[in-house]
Amino acid sequence: MGEAERGDTAPRRRVTYWCANGHETRPSFAIDAQIPDSWDCPRCGLPASVDSGNPPPVPRNEPYKTHLAYVKERRSDEEARQILEEALQQLRARVSRGEVIL
Repeated sequence: MGEAERGDTAPRRRVTYWCANGHETRPSFAIDAQIPDSWDCPRCGLPASVDSGNPPPVPRNEPYKTHLAYVKERRSDEEARQILEEALQQLRARVSRGEVIL
């Protein structure tokens, strides 16, 4: 289908973005569209900005953490012992009342 069948395209403008690797990306936007502050570089995937002299820094890659690692960041060993003891007391109380069968 050509423009005759679809109608005229909206007026566009090209915006140039640069990433930390120096790649240039030029997506086009409708004239009345709000231009985003950053754009992902299609070549390397890093964030890019319109300021060629000051592209966004390369994001820090955090290593994978297990659930236990996150818990250990929030709780001390003593807090963990207290929480475990409370949970065990509650479980023992439910077992003695016959609510839980082990």
